[in-house]
Amino acid sequence: MKSAVYYGKHDLRVEESPMPQVREKDVLIEIMACGVCGTDVHIYEGDKGAAEVTPPTILGHEFSGIVKEVGSGVTRFHPGDRVCVDPNCYCGSCYFCRNGMAHYCTDMIGYGTTINGGFAQYCSVSEKQVYLLGPNTSFEQGAMTEPAACCLHGIDMCGIKPGDSVAVIGGGMIGLLMIQLARLEGAARIALLEPVESKREVGLRLGADLALDPTCGNVKEKLKDSGMEHIGVVIECVGKPATVEQAVDLAGNKAVVMIFGLTRPDDTITVKPFEVFQKELSIKSSYINPYTQKRALDLIDSGRLNVSDMICKICELEELENILSDPGMRAKGKYIIAPNMTR
Repeated sequence: MKSAVYYGKHDLRVEESPMPQVREKDVLIEIMACGVCGTDVHIYEGDKGAAEVTPPTILGHEFSGIVKEVGSGVTRFHPGDRVCVDPNCYCGSCYFCRNGMAHYCTDMIGYGTTINGGFAQYCSVSEKQVYLLGPNTSFEQGAMTEPAACCLHGIDMCGIKPGDSVAVIGGGMIGLLMIQLARLEGAARIALLEPVESKREVGLRLGADLALDPTCGNVKEKLKDSGMEHIGVVIECVGKPATVEQAVDLAGNKAVVMIFGLTRPDDTITVKPFEVFQKELSIKSSYINPYTQKRALDLIDSGRLNVSDMICKICELEELENILSDPGMRAKGKYIIAPNMTR
């Protein structure tokens, strides 16, 4: 089968790989859509993502497709089913799994990180990680279930109350999901800070009340002039030290600062402890997607969560390395790889 194999920093090769083995409790999926994630970019650049990657590995952890074969012990899925995958598979036995913190499982398997994932024509996945797509959900939308599930975990931790003012920094896929989820949580006013005009336009269409270019003028003053004098929740979705520091600066008294964007492992920020003390800030972060995959699926299938408007292009496997290596391409929006697309 055709696959995109990661061999190390800046070394991704599209090549033939053996068909995956289908064990007793496995489901073989023909991959129809696999999203390109910021974590994939970090891995390509030689950095650690959410998990350690040992080359050679087929990347890709946001994927959906069609069940082609099931193991002898599989009971819940059948060939022809349309499905997506939660890529983070927990052991169920370690201290964290047995104490309600399964996403810190010490023996976690990650499809597309610790073992082969979805940037291939086929992937064999444990039955317990597979979810049926709803009747209104396309393969492209199904592939977006994993990032939506991660955002749900983060938004749960923000504690948004009806009537709150929320600022979202970054208008990529994650920021645009956060805008919608903040609205569903009851936020009265939502501001998006994003330098790319086209992304600001999408943000306004998806529920932001205000979209500002953070490189132009005094953001604090513009927020205040728009009626957002007090920001109760700031969600950072860029993953750069400067925007994390900006999130702390914009946060109002007793606000929550959610550091959601993935920085490079060695990045540091400058924060004044006195400012955190004086404003009684709660600084939080969010790690992967524990227990939120089905909720994300239901939100997508119901139409309450739009995961389509931020997709800019569906590409073949051969285009993946260009996407990973070119920030200018990624700035245009979310890319989906369709491994079984034919030229």
